[in-house]
Amino acid sequence: MKETAKRAAIATLVVIGIVAVALALWKLKLVIALLFLAFIIAAAMCPGIEALRRRGVPRSIGLLIHYLGLFALVGLFLWAVVPRAIDQVQSALRADTRAEIHQEAKHSKGIRHEILTALDKRLRNLPKAGELVHPAVEATKRAFEALLGVFFTLAVAAYWIFERDRAVDFVASLLPRPKRKRMRDTWDLIDLKLGAFVRGQLLLIVLVGTVLSLAFWAVGEPYFILVGAFAGLVEIVPVIGPISAGVLAIGVGFTDSWQTALAAGLCVFAVRMLEDYLIVPRVLGDAVGLSPLLVLVSVTAVGILFGGYAIVLAVPIAAVLVTLLDVVVRDKDPAAEDVPTVLFPAKEAEN
Repeated sequence: MKETAKRAAIATLVVIGIVAVALALWKLKLVIALLFLAFIIAAAMCPGIEALRRRGVPRSIGLLIHYLGLFALVGLFLWAVVPRAIDQVQSALRADTRAEIHQEAKHSKGIRHEILTALDKRLRNLPKAGELVHPAVEATKRAFEALLGVFFTLAVAAYWIFERDRAVDFVASLLPRPKRKRMRDTWDLIDLKLGAFVRGQLLLIVLVGTVLSLAFWAVGEPYFILVGAFAGLVEIVPVIGPISAGVLAIGVGFTDSWQTALAAGLCVFAVRMLEDYLIVPRVLGDAVGLSPLLVLVSVTAVGILFGGYAIVLAVPIAAVLVTLLDVVVRDKDPAAEDVPTVLFPAKEAEN
């Protein structure tokens, strides 16, 4: 009886401990998401840093070069796109624009009438200056929190680049000697897949945003920079992002004419076909090895479980799980798996 009671007590404590850890991790899900994002960013930068190191550039300098390049791209975007986007927003909010939309909403029909009516209501219900004080304070607080999150993520990514090898060695020391090489190869494969995926996605965001902005400008789409920039940014949301970009482009086009809406829709469709059949196969290849159905399920599941902010991590999370499943269950050799070259040769980064 004493032995049974002892075992029951130990089992109960173990279960309580597991539940407590699970609850703690759930409470810290935002921190865990930022940590995972930092690991992904580090995986994306590692091949470039290692390529510079083989040419005699220290890792610290290589990391600094990558971060300076990132900040330069952000600065270029702010300089080239944001002022023009603000002008387009302000033009949409001017009194004469409101009056034009109100008049067009009265005399238009069908889908265009619905869109213009909804936009007219939004513009008429804009808050007054006095009503913006509390939202402005709240927005400032949120912006500060977001800025802290960005710096936290970049700092963790920098530290992880230098500490990764030690972490891998520590995990390997916990395993039997015959399994250590397989664990290292699996870790390297996951890093290479995530790095290739992130670099490819960044290229697609820039390419889609630029091409669609120019295409929308050519067909006379209103607010073409805003719509094109939105279409580029939502590339980080698989499946749902491109669909929402097409819907927005068509909806905004209807505020001008059905011909503009049709042309905008055709632009989005053409870029999407070019991306699916030419760019993605050549740039990303089979970087994460996921079917479109699995991607859609992953995005939906992660969004429901962790919230909208985690959708951008859905594909990386699914890629990690699928890679582990292939190695552990299907007994694939991680060292024999191919990873596409995106900006940097993936296989060279392992050496």
